[in-house]
Amino acid sequence: MVRHQAHLVLLAFCGALAAADWPQFRGPGRDGICLETGLLQHWPEGGPRLAWQAQSIGSGYSSPAVQGGLVFLTGDVGDDLVVTALDRESGAGRWQAARGRAWKGQFPGSRSTCTLAGGKLYLMDPHGRVLCADAATGRELWTVDILERFKGKVIQWGLSECLLVERGQVVVTPGGDEAFLAALDATSGETVWAGPPLRFTRTVAYGGQALEPPAPDVDRAGYASPISFAVAGQRLLAAAAGRHFVVADGDTGALLWTREVPATYEVIGAIPVWCEAGLLFAAPDVGALLFRVSVADGKVAVEQVWHHPIDNCHGALLCRDGLLFGSGYRLYRPWAAIEAASGTVRGELKDLAKGCVLYADRRIYALTETGDMALLRYGGDGFAIEGRFRLPGVSGGDIWSHPAIADGRLFVRCRDTLLCYDLRAPAP
Repeated sequence: MVRHQAHLVLLAFCGALAAADWPQFRGPGRDGICLETGLLQHWPEGGPRLAWQAQSIGSGYSSPAVQGGLVFLTGDVGDDLVVTALDRESGAGRWQAARGRAWKGQFPGSRSTCTLAGGKLYLMDPHGRVLCADAATGRELWTVDILERFKGKVIQWGLSECLLVERGQVVVTPGGDEAFLAALDATSGETVWAGPPLRFTRTVAYGGQALEPPAPDVDRAGYASPISFAVAGQRLLAAAAGRHFVVADGDTGALLWTREVPATYEVIGAIPVWCEAGLLFAAPDVGALLFRVSVADGKVAVEQVWHHPIDNCHGALLCRDGLLFGSGYRLYRPWAAIEAASGTVRGELKDLAKGCVLYADRRIYALTETGDMALLRYGGDGFAIEGRFRLPGVSGGDIWSHPAIADGRLFVRCRDTLLCYDLRAPAP
């Protein structure tokens, strides 16, 4: 109930249109939860009606963001990272502009999802260039190279952070020698605060081999996007580095707690989850860990409550009605419903590949990396499939973009194509 009320307050704060928008990665609450109702509770054979599709958006894995009648995506075209704005009703192009450098390393294509706030669009390219643009036209307003400013480095598969924008600030994770976390002024790009670097003693090299002798190092940015939350009136940030879970002060970036984890290839890709039970982190080959966060006499304490082998990679977990939903990776493969307070499994589904998860109107939306979209109902003792279809023309296992739900539509990216499905239940 506490989490649900907080989400309602956030929607009220964002304005009347927020309930029908999906203005950032993982939605209005950055948690994969849509509060819309009146959606189909069971899908017909072949899935809901395909309303439109838009092609030529460029290659990539970023997710759609939806606000103000427009759908925004990023994609790589040639040497450029291109931002495309489409009409929400028809899929017609409204504007398109090159706004960064393409990623041509392993798994080429765009990474980060646009964040929309105050009529502006915020985005980071894989090389650390942060952009602020006018959302209506795409006109560039300011840019900052956070790796240059804070002495960071490009990570193995490119920076993938989906920017957190709130309170007039843009939170960034340069993972640099001069700051692990920093905040930029949302209007100008000037530095508001810069926290310390995340220094540690490295005992394991990239790839998992023991490092002899151990050496001092600075941990770099991870692949997960940060979230903000409050405990006893204190604003905190939960973030991930290459090898660490992090809790930081939301006003200064001070590192209040770090936990080194054995992330073999330094991939922590799942966005943290804050819920009534506590703070959840997950990583491949590590599993999911829930921590209780408390504040006493101005000091933050973080205590582990449980560990479960559901090692979500980058598809995220979500919390609803006291249960965590999502899929595993290598240690634990099923889709699961896990009691958030205890870590006890309350339901499993084993015939879907791993993927991304959303929640809307009493249903769980599961998009697998192999291109299957499933509508799931959790009934207290297990899952029932209320509809399933396959994205057109999909082969392979790299459907990694998270879907979005806005104004009764489901938006699903399939490489260089955006598909829009009508989820609205017919009038009685």
